[in-house]
Amino acid sequence: MLNRPSHFFVLAVTTFSLSASAQSHWVATWAASQQRPTPGFARPAARPAPAPGTSTAAPANAGVAPSANGAPASLPPAARPAPLPPRSFSNQTVRMFMRASIGGSTVRVHLSNAFGAGPIFIGNAHIALRDKDSAINPGTDRALTFNGKPSVTIPLGAEMISDPVSLNIAPLAELAVSVFVPNDTGAASVHSLGLHTTWVKSGDVTSAPDLADGEKLRSWYWVSGIDVQSAAPNSAAIVAFGDSITDGATSTPDTDGSWPSDLSRRLVANPATANIAIVNEGISGNQVLNDGAGVSALARFDRDVLAQPGVKWLMVLESINDINIASRPPNPNFTPPPPATVVPPLTAGDLIEGLKQMVLKAHDHGIKVIGCTLTPFGNANEKAEAMRQAVNAFIRMPGSFDAVVDFDQVIRDPNDQRQFKAGYNNTDKLHPNDAGYKAMADAVDLSLFTSSKVPAKKKK
Repeated sequence: MLNRPSHFFVLAVTTFSLSASAQSHWVATWAASQQRPTPGFARPAARPAPAPGTSTAAPANAGVAPSANGAPASLPPAARPAPLPPRSFSNQTVRMFMRASIGGSTVRVHLSNAFGAGPIFIGNAHIALRDKDSAINPGTDRALTFNGKPSVTIPLGAEMISDPVSLNIAPLAELAVSVFVPNDTGAASVHSLGLHTTWVKSGDVTSAPDLADGEKLRSWYWVSGIDVQSAAPNSAAIVAFGDSITDGATSTPDTDGSWPSDLSRRLVANPATANIAIVNEGISGNQVLNDGAGVSALARFDRDVLAQPGVKWLMVLESINDINIASRPPNPNFTPPPPATVVPPLTAGDLIEGLKQMVLKAHDHGIKVIGCTLTPFGNANEKAEAMRQAVNAFIRMPGSFDAVVDFDQVIRDPNDQRQFKAGYNNTDKLHPNDAGYKAMADAVDLSLFTSSKVPAKKKK
């Protein structure tokens, strides 16, 4: 009899803990896929918008797909800029900016060393709300800890999640994450196309109000995710998974002009979806089946999709780079690999099988999958266009996905299915401009994220 009260107490505590856990959960509010650092090319400054009435005709090499390192494939070798070495840091603070999707009062940060040169020592890290340019709001600055310590060593290939900190984040708030590395990092794990200005300055200035005189870059280093803790029962995340068209490669920098960013604004403005986040896991140049700009979509799927806290939906828009590369004429200067490693030419059927694998894996984790049709590729040859149409036919076919968003139909020219609708292309005949990205976001039916009519087919 004397033991009954203690047993009852343990049961009560356990029940309370489970109840509290069920009421509050982590949801990804921002994320970026990590890439292997490779030599790159300096990006030219963005051209100003043309004056009204000015011709926007594309130059002769417009629309030619860039090579894996970002240089235009059509330029002769002598005309290409010299490659830049992969970026490394030593005794420097890197301050990066990103926009949350949903808000919260408790936050944690993911730091990744997925593709670094070796173990990396993080000396200090802070998160704050952004003021403007490189400045933070000093009253919101929070030091991050890892298992109670201000510094952490991240093994090669690993990720560390910070301890939770209290910070009131409004929906669509602009955040600043500052990371100090005291030692030489070697080539740093990176998301190359940050589309937000990053500031770098010597020393530990993680809590400095402003880094205005620092070096400016445009990539995200090590920061792979930011989560908020939510008590709303319908809080969840959408993962936008794709290539440059999802990454927002041709959107205006520092404006959050990608289609996932535009969709985030719509989600927050709609009361029924205000607690639903969307994170952008696009990589410019990425392929479904082969490594290149980042490891292949299938290789990064577990890390970039399944591991995202609170993920409930997946939007897939990827295959165009596989098609572009597979349809190019043979290079007479290419030395083929030994016979034992030769693989058959890639086909639309191969890409469809790759997409099916994503659906299977997502359904195994109870995630609904929304197939997004491939947008126009104006300079595609007949082989590439036939492959694009075959992949799109599969995406549109009932039963292939839980739902479909027909981006192709939204932004293509109704009189020429290979071309963009007037005003939606950035002149390269492959990527949308800001208006095109917005049209894509506006085409997404928000009821996809509130309806239970299309449950994921989770394996038993």
